[in-house]
Amino acid sequence: MDKKEALKIVQKNGLELKNLPDHLKKDEEIFFEAFKLHAAALQYADDSIKKDKKIILKCVKQWGPALQYADVSLKKDKKIVLEAVKKDGLSLKYADDSLKKDKKIVLEAVRKDGLSLKYADVSLKKDKKIVHEAVMLPNNGFNLKYADVSLKKDREFILEVVKQAGDDLSFLAYTDVSFKKDKEIVLEAIKKIGGRALEYADVSLKKDPEILAAAEDEEKRTEENQPDYYE
Repeated sequence: MDKKEALKIVQKNGLELKNLPDHLKKDEEIFFEAFKLHAAALQYADDSIKKDKKIILKCVKQWGPALQYADVSLKKDKKIVLEAVKKDGLSLKYADDSLKKDKKIVLEAVRKDGLSLKYADVSLKKDKKIVHEAVMLPNNGFNLKYADVSLKKDREFILEVVKQAGDDLSFLAYTDVSFKKDKEIVLEAIKKIGGRALEYADVSLKKDPEILAAAEDEEKRTEENQPDYYE
């Protein structure tokens, strides 16, 4: 098989790189044609490709998870890992453990996808700034479950997150149980999502006149602000 024939093959199915002769798996042009069609073709490239910093940098800029197929030496490369998580936060999973402790890299990862907090080093799961970023993205509140228990019990931190959050308060399901009885936290939650916040309240607060009145007032305010499509 010659290069011309190999190019035709990978241009139809990038994953066919797997079945090419070894000497053609080293060819950059053939590789990039395969990668263009199927990014996962990187796994079948020659080791010389996987160890080439310039090539891998180009790959992760296009598809962050390409990091998983890079040579182990490049998973320790801060520039490459940073580009990978900027493209896809979950690429943090494939970084060397030493870079999962790097605050700059982890911060970039959680800003892109809060779920990447799951792959951060335990030391950064205690970091308020990082955890805050991880749970503040829309529909990312549940990521608080990956935070260190110390933050789940930190009243000041949780109250601040409630005040700054949008309408996704799912993180409250992962806070310390004592906060279900915390009137200030529950009242702040009601300001955000009305009566739905009562699901995060202790049964004792669900009977509290002030809590019930606040929930009712918030529901009325929401209804009043709804557009009337029949006017």
